[in-house]
Amino acid sequence: MKLALWQTRPVSGIEAALKALSDVAEIAASEGADLLVTPEMYVGGYNIGAERTAAHADKAPFVVESLKAIAKTRGIALVAGLALPGNPRPYNACVAIDKTGEEVARYHKTHLFGGVDRTQFTAGDALSPVFDLNGWKVALAICYDVEFLELTRALALRGAETIICPTANMTPFDSVATRLVPARAEENAIYMAYCNYVGAEGQFAYNGLSCVAAPDGNDLVRGAEADDMLYATLDRAALNAARKAQTHLTDRRADLYGDLG
Repeated sequence: MKLALWQTRPVSGIEAALKALSDVAEIAASEGADLLVTPEMYVGGYNIGAERTAAHADKAPFVVESLKAIAKTRGIALVAGLALPGNPRPYNACVAIDKTGEEVARYHKTHLFGGVDRTQFTAGDALSPVFDLNGWKVALAICYDVEFLELTRALALRGAETIICPTANMTPFDSVATRLVPARAEENAIYMAYCNYVGAEGQFAYNGLSCVAAPDGNDLVRGAEADDMLYATLDRAALNAARKAQTHLTDRRADLYGDLG
C-alpha cells in the first residue's frame, strides 16, 4: 500500500479545506498512492476556538459525505481529521474512507493535550478499531495519543500492522516525530505514519517532520518544515522480516505487568 502524507499549512474554513483536499487527492492518486492522510483537524482548522469548532462539528454530516465523494471521485482512500459531534464538546476525530467512498472507521482522540484540546474537545473513550484497508490491518491515532506507549502497544496486540496518525505538533516538540514515532514503530514491529502541519495557526508554529517509520524504526520518508507531499510504500516482506527479528510482542511477560498487561 502506497501512502501519501500531505504536510500542509492549515486551511481556514470547511469549503476551502475540502476544495484543497480534492485537488491534492487527484495529484496523489495520479502518483499511484492508495491512501492520502491529512493533518489533525484538517477540515476547518485545529486552533480555531471552541465556538468555531462546535459550529464545524454541527456540519459533520456534510463534511463526511464530502470526504466520501472525494475518495470515490479521485479513486483514493482517505484518513482525514475533522470535528465530530460530542457531549459536552465536539470530538477531535478522524475518519477512514476507502477508495469506493465507504467509511471504514472513525476515531475520537483519547488523550487531550493542553488548553486548546481541553477547551475545544471531549476526549474519546475507546481505542481505534483495527480495520482492513487495501489488504493491511490499520488503526488510527491522533497526535498526543502516540506519546503513550500503552496505546500503540494495545493496537499492535489487537493486530494492527500500521497506525495512521494525523497530528498538529508544534515547536518545540520535535522529539515526538524524531524519537517517539520511530520508537513506537520499532518496539511494536509496525509501520507508523505521522502527518503534521507546517506554518502557523494562532500561537502555534507547526514543525512539520511528517514521517513514515518502518517496523525496524528507520524512516521510509521524512519531511522538513515546508509544504510537501510525502510518499512511502508499505512492504509485507519487510514487516514479516522485522517481526522475526524483533520479538517484543511474543516475548512480553504480561504476567508481570499487572494492570498494564
